[in-house]
Formats: sequence, C-alpha cells, structure tokens
Amino acid sequence: MTGDPTRDEILDASNRELARLLATGRHFDPATLAGYTFHGTSLGLPAWIERLTWKTFAKAFVREADGQIRGWNVRCEQANPPTWRPRSSRGVPVTFGHFVVDDDGGGVILDYGRGGNRRSDPLGAVRDPLVALDDRGDRLLGRSDLAIAGRRLATPSYFLLERAAAIEHVATPPRARYARAS
Repeated sequence: MTGDPTRDEILDASNRELARLLATGRHFDPATLAGYTFHGTSLGLPAWIERLTWKTFAKAFVREADGQIRGWNVRCEQANPPTWRPRSSRGVPVTFGHFVVDDDGGGVILDYGRGGNRRSDPLGAVRDPLVALDDRGDRLLGRSDLAIAGRRLATPSYFLLERAAAIEHVATPPRARYARAS
C-alpha cells in the first residue's frame, strides 16, 4: 500500500500489513475526536471469533468539563452490509468499554483502565494505540493491547474507525452510574 490506504485495502490487509500501518500511521490531535461517533470495523481476528462477538461497532468521544476526552463503545446490530445501527435497551444505545483518551507524547492511547468501568470488568486491562491513516484524522487504525504487570502485550485484534456523525447520546460510565444510585 502506498499513500493513504483505501477502506478496501485496510479491510483486506493481513495482520502483518496492519502492524506496519499502525507503526507508520500519523500522530493526531486527540481533541479532533471530541463530539463525534466513529464507525468501527474489527480486523485481524478469525471469522469464528467475530461471529461470537461482533464485526462492527461504534466508538463515541466527548470532552469533559475538565478538558479530558473520554469515550465508549456502542454495540451495533450486525448486518451485511453493515449499518452501524446501535442496539438499544429501552430506547437507549447499549454501551460498554468506557475509556479515557491519552496522548503520551508517543501516540494516542485509549485507556480502558481509567474509563470508569466496573473494577471486575476485564476490559480494564485493554489499551488501544490509535493512529490516523489520513491527514484529517477521519480514518483511524487501532489495535487492542493488554496491560499486564506493567507491560503492554499486543493482540491480533485491530480495528478501523471512520468518522461518522456528531454524537447523539452521551453515555455514563458504569462506576459513575453505580455511584449515583448509591
């Protein structure tokens, strides 16, 4: 792949090619994420795992009053072709995997350990490095890593994010919902 890869090139890429794209992707200002939902497509996993979990999802990003950018995943109806229509419960989108967006100087990281998930949620060990694949930051590539014993372990789970629309629903992290109910 030369230049900015097309959507089809990314969807057809091997894990080796995805790793190269992640390593050579562009750093971007995480502030450009705030206020938007991105359509997500899972990459790099065997089809049988995707059938058990999901192929498409969404990620939403907001800026908090203190300036911190946070986000969450939105479970989507699985369809072919994809629609990215959120699953809902009582008219509210089903969300999971809340995270904060960090820029550690070396790159943008989605940190699920600080996202307000329940302490028992295994997603708390996930850290997603994220790079831009275009100059505007409308197409992003990420990988799910695991933070264990002070080390980050790469997984074969990559994902493509494509800027979609302004956020329509702001989700509250599970621990914040629990604290309010107490």
